[in-house]
Amino acid sequence: MSKGSPIFLNRELSWLEFNQRVLDEAQDPQVPLLDRLFFLSITASNLDEFFMVRVGGLAQLVEQGVRRRDAAGLTPKQQLTRILKRARAMTAAQYACYAEQLAPELAEEGILRLVPGQLSSAQLEHARNVFNEEIFPVLTPMAIHAGRPFPALMGRRLHLAVGMRGEADMPLRLAIVPLESNMPRFVRLPGEEAFAYITLEDLIGMFVEQLFPGQDITETVPFRLTRNADISVQEDLAPDFLALMEDVLVQRTESNCVRLELRRGGSRALASVLREALRVSAAHVVTVPGPMELGAFNALAFMDGFDHLRYPQWQPQPSPELDRSRSIFEQISEKSTLLAHPFDSFDPVIKLVEDAAADPNVLAIKQTLYRTSDRSPIIAALRKAAGAGKSVTALVELKARFDEARNIEWAKDLERCGVHVIYGVRGLKTHSKITLVVRREAGGIARYMHFGTGNYNEKTAGLYTDVSYLTRDPDLGADASIFFNAITGYSEPRQLAKLVAAPLGLREAIIALIDSEIERRKQGQKALIRAKMNSLVCPEIIKALYRASKAGVKIELNIRGICCLRPGVKGLSANITVVSIIDRFLEHSRIFQFCHGGQNLVFISSADWMPRNLDRRVELMVPIEDKACKRKVIGLLDACFADQVKGRLIDGDGDYSLPETKAGRSTRSCQQRLCRRAEKAHKDAMQASRRTFEPIAPPDAES
Repeated sequence: MSKGSPIFLNRELSWLEFNQRVLDEAQDPQVPLLDRLFFLSITASNLDEFFMVRVGGLAQLVEQGVRRRDAAGLTPKQQLTRILKRARAMTAAQYACYAEQLAPELAEEGILRLVPGQLSSAQLEHARNVFNEEIFPVLTPMAIHAGRPFPALMGRRLHLAVGMRGEADMPLRLAIVPLESNMPRFVRLPGEEAFAYITLEDLIGMFVEQLFPGQDITETVPFRLTRNADISVQEDLAPDFLALMEDVLVQRTESNCVRLELRRGGSRALASVLREALRVSAAHVVTVPGPMELGAFNALAFMDGFDHLRYPQWQPQPSPELDRSRSIFEQISEKSTLLAHPFDSFDPVIKLVEDAAADPNVLAIKQTLYRTSDRSPIIAALRKAAGAGKSVTALVELKARFDEARNIEWAKDLERCGVHVIYGVRGLKTHSKITLVVRREAGGIARYMHFGTGNYNEKTAGLYTDVSYLTRDPDLGADASIFFNAITGYSEPRQLAKLVAAPLGLREAIIALIDSEIERRKQGQKALIRAKMNSLVCPEIIKALYRASKAGVKIELNIRGICCLRPGVKGLSANITVVSIIDRFLEHSRIFQFCHGGQNLVFISSADWMPRNLDRRVELMVPIEDKACKRKVIGLLDACFADQVKGRLIDGDGDYSLPETKAGRSTRSCQQRLCRRAEKAHKDAMQASRRTFEPIAPPDAES
């Protein structure tokens, strides 16, 4: 970091370096081959969303003439220029990874992509049959005529631009062929290889003349456009919020094009026609040297029959603290439980809702839903509970980006089943993860809670690292009731005893905890801050961390993605280290530890330290006070900061490198260690149970 540099890193450029770390996994020969292909597909899908949201928003600011500088001192135009340059280099690296590393290695394993001209006579005949019987009947070519409106093309959808020889006054005639999403992206071909295939665009290109009989076709060029998805929602003007969100989905199909990807080899004339029709500047055009839409290759990464080319399948372990054969309510009453997913199974969270639906003593279930799976057992349990006459309230966040359509359907379905559905909070996204079960018991009304850092989605719970906390803590129960009353009704939120909520003071609470460590350091007490999250952007919190560093507080941060803080800078952040972990599971949990003079205040949260989470979302930070649960959370942080395999140190310029290997440190990655730890805990619990003899009593004589 040079003298006079801004004290913050640019958010967008930091994100691009995160995506590069994902691409590094695709390039790492130590990673199994199909997992490398999967990582490559992730980088492409990530880049799609980045252009849709971040580049789309910046392009709007540039178009509006906004010159306001960001925290790193860059205007929107300067940011956009640097982003497009970096993204272009990243795209080149993606295709180099595919062509130079992955494709040859996949071919050696019998997973072979063929292009026109490489097919045998038998393969050619098969391809012709597939085209005639499955593809041709679905295709709808659209002729482009001068003076007529250009057809509305779907974003992130493959298209073929077909150039045909015209007359002297119009040497190029053009037609567009949309490739429908229900078509096979990869068409398998017969042969000796384990899996020989051709891409859909190449297959159609081989027989495209059948769509235009009698025409002189000069070129067939696959292309793909990315539209701006950063569309504001005017909630205050909408009498019907559900209809408003459905309208947002329509707007995304018609918004400005922020990126045009073209297969290399097309003519300048064809590219010029598309650029003019889509109103795309040359800076936003990307020419790719290989197959379009690398994100689609995730389908090949999970093909059956190639398990030897993937990480060994991980089976989340049953929690040794919870017995599925016993009542979940009895067990939570005995002690709070913390689960670390995907190392610990997500089943207890599902069981809580399913048992609540079936238990006649349960009076009410309240839950926030941000993202769910297609056939969610939790949604099914909520429907069952409502059908049984229980009071069921679900806050379904319709503004969950790119899940709006699914959530709209869930909301309608739950309403039909008698669930009281709330479409979120006006002006905010509800991102908190909380379930409250109200149960009638001998001692009175009891509240059972689940707090999480991840979504109520059993599929992603097997792919993301997240934390779940199951408890019957009475103070947290009272807070949970206050919280739900505030977000489902018109009540003014009352003071919470233990929970901290955004946007009602979460930022201030975090800064107060940081300032407390500063004061304790000044008084000669132990002072330490450790935090794990996805992104660190909030300027006020970063400044507080800088103050703490200058005061001598040791700060360890595990930031998976965006980090706008500059670590390790003399006189600013010399006591701050930042590590980023990219591994087979997506790091997603938010965990915070403040030494507090040795008492160790520990929290989990749904919120990253970003302005959007702290100002524009309903979030929760939950204290973990149970001693065993607290030890487990601190153990998770210990594992993260000890990772010398997948951990990458971030420096003051936003660059990253492997940490120096220290003697005595484990050579296993953080995630490998946590997998082994979960396996051992389950094994130990099974062995302990075998040492206890439990007699089988005869059935009740009256039954």
